[in-house]
Amino acid sequence: MIIVVGDLVTDVLVEHEGPLHPGSDTDAAIRVSGGGQAANTAAWLAHIGHPVSLVSAVGDDVAGRDRVAELEWAGVRCAVQVCPGAATGSVVVLTGPGERTMVTDRGASLLLDPDHVTSVIAGAPDGSHVHLSGYPLLHAGSRAAGLAALAAAARRGLTVSVDAASAAPLRSAGAQAFLTWVRETGLLLCNADEAEVLAGPGSAADQAHRLTAHVHGAVVKQGAAGAVWSSRDGSVITGQAQGVPMKDPTGAGDAFAAGLLAARCSGASPAAALAAGAELGARAVSVLGARP
Repeated sequence: MIIVVGDLVTDVLVEHEGPLHPGSDTDAAIRVSGGGQAANTAAWLAHIGHPVSLVSAVGDDVAGRDRVAELEWAGVRCAVQVCPGAATGSVVVLTGPGERTMVTDRGASLLLDPDHVTSVIAGAPDGSHVHLSGYPLLHAGSRAAGLAALAAAARRGLTVSVDAASAAPLRSAGAQAFLTWVRETGLLLCNADEAEVLAGPGSAADQAHRLTAHVHGAVVKQGAAGAVWSSRDGSVITGQAQGVPMKDPTGAGDAFAAGLLAARCSGASPAAALAAGAELGARAVSVLGARP
């Protein structure tokens, strides 16, 4: 069982083919669906048949009920806290060829209760793995819940991974603070921008190696250039990306994490886990939206 802790929100996906025209109209295709880094990873895990539970928070509103129903239909076990008086979070995703920008209202995600998180992890089956989206740590309102997840996993002796989440809030929180919060975590996943915030400039291999001073293993994702896994013993494994036409990069990192974690938790080597992550990430970029 993989227990994913983090955000569950509504994505408003805006797909535009050309540049945005400030102060005027830009043609786009717009659709609304479930989103959130943690929820997306959970959805991809369920899609490939790996047992998964999502720990998150939504508002007591139609959007929250719809988001939970979508995930339960997809096979995700939802331990989702409902917060009266709060709105379910939402994200406007502006996506064009090769890039995406997110405008975020975290909503009820900021109200995730540390006691709720602790209770779910305390009752998890032996041998479970806890995967924490970095977003709870990066915002003051939810930070206690993120730290509670790490502490509860440590008390149970469960393996843990953390996704660094997003470069801009990482800069705001501070690299050293974040690395202190996740210190001695089993595996830290970050993309190229996040790795530069946390480890400074350099090659992906150098960045991943520097991060192992804080965590036992680090994966730096480089999109089409593949990914690098460095372990504290000094080993460095390079994984290749799968070349597929890109339709939408939204959620590719979440799918990569799902493939990698499912393989690793099933006993795969780092090289095999990187390959599994690349395969699922390639499937994600070939479809519109962040979910299977």
